[in-house]
Amino acid sequence: MKSILSIFASIFVAGCSVVGQSDVETAPYTLLKSDDLQKIEVRNYASLVLVSTSMSGDGANSAFRKLFNYIGGENEGATEITMTAPVMMNPNITATKGAEISMTTPVFMNESADNSKMSFVMPKDFTLLTTPKPTNPDVEVSEVIDYKVAAIQFSGTLSDNNVEKHTKILKNWINENGFIAISEPVNAAYNGPFTLPMMRTNEVLIELQ
Repeated sequence: MKSILSIFASIFVAGCSVVGQSDVETAPYTLLKSDDLQKIEVRNYASLVLVSTSMSGDGANSAFRKLFNYIGGENEGATEITMTAPVMMNPNITATKGAEISMTTPVFMNESADNSKMSFVMPKDFTLLTTPKPTNPDVEVSEVIDYKVAAIQFSGTLSDNNVEKHTKILKNWINENGFIAISEPVNAAYNGPFTLPMMRTNEVLIELQ
C-alpha cells in the first residue's frame, strides 16, 4: 500500500493507542458463520453508506484528502462527521447511488483495480436521505445493501506480502466451504500507524454470492 502511514495517521491518531485499543465506532454486521482457528467470518452488512472518490490519477493520498475534507465539513451544511472503523480499501462494490454522507471506518481501497476507489463508511445512524451532500464533484455518496462477505483477520501491516498470504488462505477457505466469491479482495484496517504491528487488526474481505 502506497503511503499507508500518511493515510491512516490523520484519521486514527485521536482514536487509537499503540496497543490497539480504539474508541472508534465499527460498522455493524450480522455473523453468519465463523472459523475461529483461521480467524475467518462470514458476515452480512445490512446497509453501508459510503462516501467515495476515485484513486486514479493522483492516487490514494489525494483520494484520502478529498474524503477527509468531506467529513471535516466540506459538504452542504458544513457538517463535521465522526469516524467509524474499519477503513476499507476496495475496487468496485455494487451500490445504489444516493445522497452524500459522513464517515465510518473502514475505508475501502484496491490500488490494482482499473477503476479503483477509496470509500469511507459512514456512521450507522446515517442514511442516504440524511447524509450531507458533498460540495466536491469528485466525491459521491452511495449505499450498499445486504453486503455478504467472507473476512479473514490478521495482525501486522497491510504489506503486499501479508495481504497476499491471507487472501490466498481466504480464497481456499471459501472454495472448501462451498461459497462462491463474486468480488476482488477488499482490505480493511482498524488501527492507526502508531499501533504496534503485532497489536493491529487488519482484514481482507471478499464478497460472496
